Amino acid sequence: MIRKATLLSVLIAALLTPSVVTTASTAAAAPVNAQQAKLTIESITPDVPRGLTDEIKVSGKVTNAGTTPMGPVVIRLWLPRQPFADRAAMEAYLAGGPVAEYASLTSTITIPSLAAGGSAPFELVTTPAALTVRRFGVYPLGVEVLNNWQPVTKVRTFLTYAPPTTPPIPKTKVAFALPIIDQPHRSDDSIFIDETLRTSLLGNGRLADLLRIAQSKPKNATWFVDPALLDDVLAMTRAHEVRPKSGDKTERPADASARQWLDQLRTALAGQKVVATPYADPDVAALAHQGLDGVTDKAVTIAGSTARELLKQDVPTSIAWPVAGKIDDDGLDLLTVSKVSTVLLNADNLPPDPPVTTTPDAAATINSVSGPVTALLAEPGLSRTLELEPGVAGSSTLQKQRFVAESALIAAEPGVTTPRSLVVAPARRWNPNPTHVMNLLKTAQGLPWLTSVPLDSIKPGKVATPRSGLVYTDDDRKAELSKKYLDSVRRVAGKAQLTSSITTDLRPSDFDRAVLRLTSSAWRTKTGTGSREVKQVDQAVEDDLGLVTITGAAADWTRELAGEEGQIPISVKNQRKETISLTVDVSPDNPDVLTVVSDGRPQRLDIDPGQSGTIQVKMRSKASDSTVTVRLRTLDGRTYDTPRKLTIKTTGYTGIALVIIGAALSVMLAAVVMRILRRRSQRRLARTAKVRENERV
Repeated sequence: MIRKATLLSVLIAALLTPSVVTTASTAAAAPVNAQQAKLTIESITPDVPRGLTDEIKVSGKVTNAGTTPMGPVVIRLWLPRQPFADRAAMEAYLAGGPVAEYASLTSTITIPSLAAGGSAPFELVTTPAALTVRRFGVYPLGVEVLNNWQPVTKVRTFLTYAPPTTPPIPKTKVAFALPIIDQPHRSDDSIFIDETLRTSLLGNGRLADLLRIAQSKPKNATWFVDPALLDDVLAMTRAHEVRPKSGDKTERPADASARQWLDQLRTALAGQKVVATPYADPDVAALAHQGLDGVTDKAVTIAGSTARELLKQDVPTSIAWPVAGKIDDDGLDLLTVSKVSTVLLNADNLPPDPPVTTTPDAAATINSVSGPVTALLAEPGLSRTLELEPGVAGSSTLQKQRFVAESALIAAEPGVTTPRSLVVAPARRWNPNPTHVMNLLKTAQGLPWLTSVPLDSIKPGKVATPRSGLVYTDDDRKAELSKKYLDSVRRVAGKAQLTSSITTDLRPSDFDRAVLRLTSSAWRTKTGTGSREVKQVDQAVEDDLGLVTITGAAADWTRELAGEEGQIPISVKNQRKETISLTVDVSPDNPDVLTVVSDGRPQRLDIDPGQSGTIQVKMRSKASDSTVTVRLRTLDGRTYDTPRKLTIKTTGYTGIALVIIGAALSVMLAAVVMRILRRRSQRRLARTAKVRENERV
């Protein structure tokens, strides 16, 4: 009996303290480290127990990842003594800080042995009453594994207990912003830079996962869709060319999977809240800082028309989500002049001033050049829970428990008596787990302290939290697209605009969308890819400009002037598919030697597709050789292509021609005189003969 009592006391001591008393047998056991024992929490139910007798189940599995057996393996709950006072205490707990916990003897499972590489499931069952949890709050909850009574690994999570309270906790409005944003996949409209888009649309690809979430039609979620992505997918539904970094071109037929994804997304988003980002998700702050002001307005305009066309519904562009949730006053002004009235930002972009101890309302008002703008601030802690932690087993359950816990602590913050609003938004190019996201959104719908609302229903309250103004740091500035990169984009954009300026109806440039794709915020972290796209678009623009040429223009381009003055024809060939209008400007390189006789204005040419147009330029030269510069210009005076040098050679034939003509006239005159004299002589002889004949008679 004494020996049994001693063993029992050792067992109890082992379960109640992390540092256990060892016996000779346990001391001889092979040590096990945390890397050898893997603990996965697969579910905790219910999400929120609400009564003392509600059954709480914690299930999962333990795995022996080592090369030696484990055992006995004990799995137990570490349970709370006190709830967290605030979110800072919760963060400290997650970071591994000390917390007052105790081990539960009623929530323990023992596995006699676990072979190397083996796994075993477990389920721990308890109740709030058994845990001595009595009041509303968020409590630390740990699940620990012991091998031979030695702690080897532990997972920290939360237990949120929500019995009825008096007075009831004010309900907090929560809105979810879910992005469908990708990097551009085309340079020129018909050329893809890689085949990653197709991969992303299939199977467990990122865009396929986003479609699955959209098809679940989460209540009150707002989708931020980049119309450039829809455009890229649409281009895949036609025959297209892939030109990867290697430069090897591959012709691809129309892709049926692209058509299916686009059709299914259109169906899934029908009836849901959808907002169009500016086309290709441009780096608006960088555009503002580098003087490319007009790009943002064009991106917003094209985004609206593209989204409406491809999604077959009204898609507003009045809400903008700047890259990284950060913007400064210059960037904000660019957005607001493009009719943007609401911006979705990170909370640290517009912090409270002075700092506050509670979570402020998500909506605030900021001033811009166009007047007041609504700022919606994403809550960082809650937003992180939409994405799984890489390499963390059971991350979905842990992230859901964290969302429940954080939102509960926010709702129950002391001193808050009026309802507030929260915005939850993941990273814009997130890689979501559809099951996790759908479960978390469903959980949010059922939490008693939250009310799900659409994003556009969140407005600034009458009593606003004072804020410092937009905070945009040096690090934020360094993260932008560089000046060097955007200077190259500016040059391409300028040339691309010329292709539009010579059309008779001044239609938008065929390269507008290609240029917008060059300004995408995706190139912030992929500068090499962005620079390669700039080169490809630049070449495509040059090829298009080359469809309008001066006939015969070359390095040895010459024309002959018959004499000191005459007319030189200059012809322009139009190989484009539309009628063009331009002017031809001819200017002498040395006006003292050669002058262009005109009214001083460039001559206009309107040329139909596949046709040529010709002008006659009158010149006067004082030398045998002289040069002029020929420029094609748009109707508003911009140089269209590279100026061409034309050499004018004077033949000198005019003087000789006059001598010849003069001599010919003299000969003709002499002949006429001789003919007249001959006729007179003949008449005189005839009269003399007649007189003589009369005399005979």
